[in-house]
Amino acid sequence: MEDMEAKFRQEAMTEENPRWEKGIERKERLYHRQNDIRSEFARDYTRILHCLSYRRLKHKTQVFFNVHNDHICTRMEHVLHVESVSGTIGKALGLNTDLIRAIAMGHDLGHAPFGHSGEQIISKLCEEYLEEKFWHEKNGVYVVDKLDLLDSPQDRYKNLNLTYAVRDGIISHCGEVDENGLKPREEALDLCEIKRAGQYNAYTWEGCVVKLADKIAYLGRDIEDAIKLHVLSKKDLNPLLRAAKSYGHETLNTSVIMHEFVTDLIMHSSPENGIGFSTDKVEFMQEIKNFNYEHIYKNKKLSAFVKYSELVLQTIFEYLMEYYDDKKTLDSLSRHSADNQVLLDFHNWVIKFVDPDCVPTEAYYLQARYDNEKIYGRMEEKSTYVRAVIDFISGMTDAYAIQCFENIITF
Repeated sequence: MEDMEAKFRQEAMTEENPRWEKGIERKERLYHRQNDIRSEFARDYTRILHCLSYRRLKHKTQVFFNVHNDHICTRMEHVLHVESVSGTIGKALGLNTDLIRAIAMGHDLGHAPFGHSGEQIISKLCEEYLEEKFWHEKNGVYVVDKLDLLDSPQDRYKNLNLTYAVRDGIISHCGEVDENGLKPREEALDLCEIKRAGQYNAYTWEGCVVKLADKIAYLGRDIEDAIKLHVLSKKDLNPLLRAAKSYGHETLNTSVIMHEFVTDLIMHSSPENGIGFSTDKVEFMQEIKNFNYEHIYKNKKLSAFVKYSELVLQTIFEYLMEYYDDKKTLDSLSRHSADNQVLLDFHNWVIKFVDPDCVPTEAYYLQARYDNEKIYGRMEEKSTYVRAVIDFISGMTDAYAIQCFENIITF
């Protein structure tokens, strides 16, 4: 294989890159550790690895809801697939693999419980109550900027404070848009200005790699899981197998798909043409995507799951909304928090994000070690309370959401 490293060595996000200072920019300086051998992006990788929102990915649906089947792909496993695929590509192209790995690890932190069904349900709530849409790429940046916290060496909880390049890679990773020959955008946008998924390419070549690796990672595994759960039969795959043979592949599985697309991407990418596939592989990928949408994602067998997801999330939302009480909301939450475990959990979580001077005396201990941004202020406006409820729900795992639902209906 041609030496691809030479083609992208000068483009990598390193200290020689004119975008370096912007790429490693943080909202505030990160604490210093002596003898720390990690790069700025490697520090982001480990900050993501240790945060709670990453841990919760192991109990969040990727495509198929099946909390009792250990062999069905979870959101965390998908993230690791993306890290593997993108890291392989980045190493071959000579890009910054520390940056790639950090983006890959964080790219799906904004996903709601119950996969894309949960995302659509929460988006409906956002549109109804906040007049905005919920999309997981934007929520991912919101999570790492505002919601997830880490304990510092000073024993104080603070926001993750990730670099611009990693945050940009998270919000720019949308894999639903069919693009080829990706090139990074020129402008270092304020990420809050991005209004929809896929609106802009990433600011770095590394972010572009993760975006295409995301697509490579999910196509084959979704087929594999559909067969395991009998959503698809072997016979259903015949049209796709015929298509695979027309492209020179005698079989079609996760290993084949990943290998073929990874090696093709490495071979056909260049700074002049961007990160992309050959024409044949673009056409083949589109055939797989079309098959998956028609036979998996729109399969009637999943309709009961969608209805159940809506019932669970809507019930939790309506239950928590009952406790909004204008300027007395925090007092109301503290007063009633012992009434139900769901309310107690919400109360103990939300207290960390409100102004210290409005925290009820009996709950002040919950905020004593938290130096994070207080995003809900005094939480007197209904829209702020709605935001807090949606933030709480969107961070749930499938299992915890079900537990909350059962707690509410059996209380």
